[in-house]
Amino acid sequence: MVYISRQEHFNAAHKLHNPKWSEERNREVFGPCANANWHGHNYDLIVTVKGRPDPETGFVIDLKQLSTLIRTHIVDEVDHKNLNIDVPFMQGQLASTENLVIAFWKILQPEIERISSAKLHSIKLYETPRNFVEYYGEEVN
Repeated sequence: MVYISRQEHFNAAHKLHNPKWSEERNREVFGPCANANWHGHNYDLIVTVKGRPDPETGFVIDLKQLSTLIRTHIVDEVDHKNLNIDVPFMQGQLASTENLVIAFWKILQPEIERISSAKLHSIKLYETPRNFVEYYGEEVN
């Protein structure tokens, strides 16, 4: 099995805020990430697919096609946007990095299968150079 990754970048704003909680509780749990005026991140997104190289191309997946798919279905939807307000697939959810990476998976998995025999293996999303989330498609309860 060969694993191949593509990295993309986007910038977005959000705030962590549970509408069921008081402002005090939100500040207590989320700290400065609950700032009423939002805050932003320079995200790095790494999408890894797995499969066997095609005997005719030597590719597991055409990285140009994968890049176009990620940019079209993810980056164009979130770049320079407010994740809480401007992104339809995040409506009704806390705009955490964890929830964001799960939403990305649900969008990318069928798109990757549509263009290739490769399978989505993982998505890694860096919110900061020191904070990142990895998701492998397992069900989250």
